[in-house]
Amino acid sequence: MTAAMSSAGPRMGAAEWALLTLHSVLWGSSYFFIDIARTELPVLTITAFRLIPALAVMGLVLRAYRLRMPSETARWVPFVPLALFNNVGPTILIVLAQREVTGGLAAVLNATTPLFGVFLAHMLTADERLSGSKLAGILVGIAGVAIVVGPDALHGSAAGLIAKLSLLGAALCYALAAIYARRRFTGVAPLVVATGQIACGLAISLPLALIIDRSWTLPWPSLPATGAVLGMGIINSAFAAICYFSLVRRAGATNALLVTLLLPLTPIVLGNLVLGQTLAPREIWGAAVISLALIVIDGRLWRWLARQWRP
Repeated sequence: MTAAMSSAGPRMGAAEWALLTLHSVLWGSSYFFIDIARTELPVLTITAFRLIPALAVMGLVLRAYRLRMPSETARWVPFVPLALFNNVGPTILIVLAQREVTGGLAAVLNATTPLFGVFLAHMLTADERLSGSKLAGILVGIAGVAIVVGPDALHGSAAGLIAKLSLLGAALCYALAAIYARRRFTGVAPLVVATGQIACGLAISLPLALIIDRSWTLPWPSLPATGAVLGMGIINSAFAAICYFSLVRRAGATNALLVTLLLPLTPIVLGNLVLGQTLAPREIWGAAVISLALIVIDGRLWRWLARQWRP
């Protein structure tokens, strides 16, 4: 965890796949926690207050690994865009969207992050070029999004359409953040990057919550809602951030974003077992097509099949 973020080429071995799977569970549970917290707390309050326990945990982890945060103000500036695009902005969009859609569907649409990521990585990086398989994956992914979003765009409710577009906006934010983190934080320990974005995210969102939501005037939330906010902070913000930045460093921005292939499983299972939520057949088909797009983008399955059929 204390290794620096490097500019080495992306790779995926057993350790990277293990991190990917763990990250999918840690991050995926956030949609389940949002579904619980949003029933009692406003958007900005959720966005801000989850970062308080997250920052506390990251402070303890930094101390255990004897790492220090930057002491110069100028060195904190790069964390601000990362906090906006990887923390504050997406969380606001997702919490707002989950007023209209389930956590499972929110995760499905966030699974489009690599579709944005592979195109942006081609434009903005030197070692993650747009291949034929990635281009094909983007086209398949667009078809999947059309299946999920299409009916709302034609004759569905405006609120449902806006919610789904918000989730696609969050996915775009995550893709930009992954590429930015890999390019801007070369030589910086992943734990420092994760802590820096959480600290800046709290500095941005807490004043907004206090001014707009007047959080101190709200009734104290129930035990489930309080637990959900703590879970979002400790599990989804702190622990998941450690996995995320480690993946970006070890596997590259595009490979790290493949976590979204597994991401929907956790909120779908938890939402079904605990909250009784289900996906409509059309949403399941759309999720399957988006998953196919991510498999095409990854390319490993096709290379393996080619080797099996090679004379």
